[in-house]
Amino acid sequence: MGARRHHVTLLVAAMLAGGLLAAVPAGSSATTTKKSAVPNRYGAIAYHRASQSWGVSYDTARERDASVAALQQCGNRQCEVIHKFKNGCAALVDGPKAAATASGATRDEAETKALKRCGADCKPVAWGCTR
Repeated sequence: MGARRHHVTLLVAAMLAGGLLAAVPAGSSATTTKKSAVPNRYGAIAYHRASQSWGVSYDTARERDASVAALQQCGNRQCEVIHKFKNGCAALVDGPKAAATASGATRDEAETKALKRCGADCKPVAWGCTR
């Protein structure tokens, strides 16, 4: 047994003896992750700044579907998906110099973050939230 493996074995044995590690039930794995009962929901924002065309999608089961839906809603062939989000909210703001996007737990949080990124004289354009 190598020195490192021997050290780890002794450390684990000491932690078990001291009650620092909980026993793992037979047949279970310590690395198993619990699946959420709520499925992931995706959204996207598409935008074409020159024409001020935008599209928002939300609550789709797949990220790709969210992007396609946002582009379809945008209505301009030059629209691009500029922001994707999952299980939350996103906002698009635009101003004299640039546009900005951000995600957040709520609409207000997403808009506040986007406005900080955009700078002075920026205004909210679009937003979307998943369930």
